[in-house]
Amino acid sequence: MTKELFGIIPPMTTPFTESGEVYAQGVREVVDFQVRGGSHGLFICGTYGSGPLMTLEQRKQVHELVVDQAAGRLTIVAHVGTAATDEAVELAKHAEAVGADYVASIPPFYFHHDDRTVIAYFRALVEAVSIPVYVYNNPKTSGINVSGSLLRRLAEVGVQGIKDSGFSYIDFTHLVLAMQDQPEFRFIVGTEGISFPAWMVGAKGCVSGLANAFPEVMVKQWDLFQAGRYAEAGEMQLTVNRARQVLHIPSSTNAACYAALHARGVDAGYPKLPVLPVEEDKGQAMLAVFREMGLL
Repeated sequence: MTKELFGIIPPMTTPFTESGEVYAQGVREVVDFQVRGGSHGLFICGTYGSGPLMTLEQRKQVHELVVDQAAGRLTIVAHVGTAATDEAVELAKHAEAVGADYVASIPPFYFHHDDRTVIAYFRALVEAVSIPVYVYNNPKTSGINVSGSLLRRLAEVGVQGIKDSGFSYIDFTHLVLAMQDQPEFRFIVGTEGISFPAWMVGAKGCVSGLANAFPEVMVKQWDLFQAGRYAEAGEMQLTVNRARQVLHIPSSTNAACYAALHARGVDAGYPKLPVLPVEEDKGQAMLAVFREMGLL
């Protein structure tokens, strides 16, 4: 039986060694940190996880480490997106074989693709595995914005849900409206910036970059929402968005998560080049505000 995908699902920061190899002990530490923080799942090898920067073998190594360390305590979504269909299929098959619960993929990137090509890509993924396949909508990085009409066509070939990182609440609602006659289709919002309003219109969870460093903040908002304490959950959105602003003080939020994790005592290793560690002054400025907020 497929594990339910819901709640707070950090797009897990992948620890690397200084030379750019996967740092296995760091991966295990980060997984345990997320369990302690109350997260419900992990979205691995995505944007924050530096998936597109890794070799296929490194991504497979992360699949294996995360599934093993999670040991059923978290629902695991393996992001398998690549520029080439055969590589994405290879990653999807591997993720399923080692025990991931879901696979997700950004549409094939770098080259410009029409809807027909995107549909064929996702059909290949759906046919390659028996676990659910989600489309990861991230127009900024893929160059493709999944429209309501495209989403319906993806559902026709077997895609079962979407992680939407379009960062527009209006566009998110348009996707929900496009699928209103298919209540089994699942929506996960891909930013904590609109988590509360997205949950109010049907999102079942949030893939939150902020939760990489502060899962308990997002879990608190989720718990308030689940308890029907909507006014408090709405007020919490301002705290979430303030913390999100602070995470953007460095030029890379990806790198910022490493600095925040280290500040919390988690051995998250290094980012993978070309991502550089945060500049000392910006890192200290970020951490100072997090301390003022009581998060450190």
